[in-house]
Amino acid sequence: MNASQQFAVSVHILTVLAASREQVLTSEEIAGSVGTHPVVIRRILGHLRAHGLVESRPGAAGGWRLEKPPAQIVLGVVYRAVNHEAVLVMHQHPNPGCPVGARIQPALAEVFSAAQTALEAELAHYTVADMLGKVFPLESFQGVE
Repeated sequence: MNASQQFAVSVHILTVLAASREQVLTSEEIAGSVGTHPVVIRRILGHLRAHGLVESRPGAAGGWRLEKPPAQIVLGVVYRAVNHEAVLVMHQHPNPGCPVGARIQPALAEVFSAAQTALEAELAHYTVADMLGKVFPLESFQGVE
């Protein structure tokens, strides 16, 4: 699964957990909502747990729940928890004998860096609570702040 999909799946997972309120969910239950294999969900949950976003409870009645209130989980933090590579990636072998090929990588690097910064800045404006409100715009989720 590529990094962009991991972010989308991570937000889906966190929104499912927020919608469940304080109830713990198994990776199988979460996978049912996401539409993927529970192993994929557990792998992503491991990254989210390492960044203090979710916690697990072992045992027969175990499962996953949010570590923090949904309003305190910023999507920019989620993005950094699961994205280990830039969204825009440089092509590898421009022709150094071409006037454009010789100079394109530094020019693109500047643009790509600005775009990455803008993406992360925009994600910092949204929380899991915001996503929950977008998924269920007419319902009230008291206590998920």
